[in-house]
Amino acid sequence: MGRLRIGLLFGGRSREHDVSVVSAAAIAQAFAEGDNRDRYEVMPIYIQKDGRWRPTDHVGIPDGSAVENSLWHFPAVAESIDVWFPILHGPNGEDGTIQGLLQLMQRPYVGSGVAASAIGMDKILMKTVFGAVGLPQVRYVALQRSDLWSDPCRYNHLCDRIETELGYPCFVKPANLGSSVGIAKAKNRQQLTTALEAAAELDRRIIVEAGVVARELECAVLGNDKPQASVVGEITYNSEFYDYETKYTDGRAQLHIPAEIPPAVSEQIRTMSLQAFQALDAAGLARFDFFYIPSTGEVLMNEVNTLPGFTALSMYPQLWAASGVPFPELVHRLVQLALERHG
Repeated sequence: MGRLRIGLLFGGRSREHDVSVVSAAAIAQAFAEGDNRDRYEVMPIYIQKDGRWRPTDHVGIPDGSAVENSLWHFPAVAESIDVWFPILHGPNGEDGTIQGLLQLMQRPYVGSGVAASAIGMDKILMKTVFGAVGLPQVRYVALQRSDLWSDPCRYNHLCDRIETELGYPCFVKPANLGSSVGIAKAKNRQQLTTALEAAAELDRRIIVEAGVVARELECAVLGNDKPQASVVGEITYNSEFYDYETKYTDGRAQLHIPAEIPPAVSEQIRTMSLQAFQALDAAGLARFDFFYIPSTGEVLMNEVNTLPGFTALSMYPQLWAASGVPFPELVHRLVQLALERHG
């Protein structure tokens, strides 16, 4: 039997385009190591920021030569792909859109399907699902852009409500942007209104969450119908909060794997991760983020990432490496899970 052809989709139209390129390079290297060299042939396909697909002979941004394909015509190599590996972060990558397209192609693909991807990307829908299965979360207020832009009186009442129900500090987030994009911390009314206006420019739906003094812990899940949870890791950083720049700048954040927490807390986080994974009907992979409040012993679900980063700084592959699954084995398992799910 010949090698399986892996369509490695990277780049994309979101603000996390450059992160996707770095993630894809790490994945391509993992496919080139050990037994994977005899198992798989990687076919990198770069998605430009304008949405055009371009096959390339290496993972990286192709040169500026002319593109023959129009926006809705895919390169001929797409027909020969056995398994797709999308590593597209943010909108148009992990929100169900590319998953729907790959589903229509009738080929296996790594990761969750349309519904789990869409729900995991939308912070309001995500919290609704987690709340329905009893997972504890921070207090939050969900609102729409029209709530802010309808009239000043309604705007003021909304800010009053946020101050009463959540207090300060609070975090304002666009509902449908990934990886800390557009998130702001508000410590007073002026910062709150500024953050709300900025979020409304990015998304028509906004979520405001209460701030908590907590340790930030993460757990990785791998599998389909019988998923497994990794060891628990912790993120520490020196910035105001874990924003986009901190997350993707080397040296700005520190990963502690495994986290130095009580065994009971670690087991609780792993159990909650599996519960959330199955509540979403996720597949293949996901990373779950938590708040742990040592003073009360509370563990709160923060969010899920159904297509987490795979860069050298990324928590997901490092958690599995610490759990006994090195990077090359991890990408192999993900391909096998895709075949299992779509077989």
